Amino acid sequence: MKQFPINPSTLRINIHRLQSNIEELGSIGRNETNGLDRITFNEFDLEAREWFKHQLTSLQLPFKVDAAANIWTTLGTNSLLAPITMGSHLDTVPNGGKYDGALGVLIGLEILTTLIESNIETTHPISLVSFSAEEPNPFNLSTFGSRVVTGRLKKQDIEYVQTSSGIPLQTALASVGGSIERIETAQVSPQAIAAFLEVHIEQGKRLINKGIPIGIVTAITGIYREEITFIGDANHAGTTLMTERNDALVAASKFVVAFEEILRLDRADEVVGTIGQFVISPGASNIIPSEVKLLMEVRGDTKERIRKTVAQLDQTLRELFEHQPIKIHRKIILDQAPAQMDQDVINTFVYSVPPDETYLLLGSMAGHDTAHLSSITKAGMLFVPSIDGKSHCPEENSTIEDIEKVANVLLQAILKLDHDL
Repeated sequence: MKQFPINPSTLRINIHRLQSNIEELGSIGRNETNGLDRITFNEFDLEAREWFKHQLTSLQLPFKVDAAANIWTTLGTNSLLAPITMGSHLDTVPNGGKYDGALGVLIGLEILTTLIESNIETTHPISLVSFSAEEPNPFNLSTFGSRVVTGRLKKQDIEYVQTSSGIPLQTALASVGGSIERIETAQVSPQAIAAFLEVHIEQGKRLINKGIPIGIVTAITGIYREEITFIGDANHAGTTLMTERNDALVAASKFVVAFEEILRLDRADEVVGTIGQFVISPGASNIIPSEVKLLMEVRGDTKERIRKTVAQLDQTLRELFEHQPIKIHRKIILDQAPAQMDQDVINTFVYSVPPDETYLLLGSMAGHDTAHLSSITKAGMLFVPSIDGKSHCPEENSTIEDIEKVANVLLQAILKLDHDL
């Protein structure tokens, strides 16, 4: 059997086989609007899991289902070295697309198939994992599988969790081979994985707008959320003159406009902000609003970018309302630091891009399983361009040409890491 090093230009994935698997898996859970409904632990999620296990069995690859119902397989038997691991997820949002998550698992499957049929024997074992419940789900436990693996979810955090309709997580997890009683056996030590690599669609427009086929992720977004309450005075909407009002909604609206302007100042396209909740009280057409609560979110690829944006918002609030009767209460809901990708993995990805191809270094503005894996091992991500930036919808799409390019970069990166680690 061959052993690394080999000429990186000699080995390529079979794009036709990968495309066939994308279409086949993409038919599981399809609804009448052409979207996918592989919601965590539902019948279609179960069907996709069985499809994946069948593919592994056909390759004579052993697999295990851990207590979090993550599905693991490994090519290679060198127990002295930790495996280089690929992975993503098979579940979808309601009415989702066929590429989000699934593409990363299928590219990993294709790379294992390519190594097997080419008789390539790596020094490190090469593993593939399909994580459970990455997407927001009825149990309110997104990135469930990867959080369990990295020790960020324990038995006491989940043993009484259930859906709004009363279905216990314990029951649903058991239906796909998991177990809350054994959940902490799914946690892995930092020494158990040599590196973790994930391919994902970008879910945005940066790559597609620039015409660049390969995205190399530098960090996975940090998230800052704050609840801001504007307090004014309720009064009669007809008898209170405009000059005599202390309208909480007007005040909040001024802040919303300023918020948008501040976020648009970031020319690097690495900070975004959203005001996704807006509650007006008392909420009657003939009463001047006395209180407005809004939920503000800022995402960025570095802690410094997020802090700079929040500082600008602090200053804006002071300037707008320092001499106004409006009272403002602020409460931090979430302050999650970005997950930096490993520089050695980033460099390996860059090295693995063919000389005639272009790539873009960019931050991920969405959360991913890799964010958790980065806490225990070297981790990195590759992005495939998303046509029109569409994701979490039936229109989600990527070109097969871009998929092939990114898959081959991952393949070559794995071979180089196998040589270097």
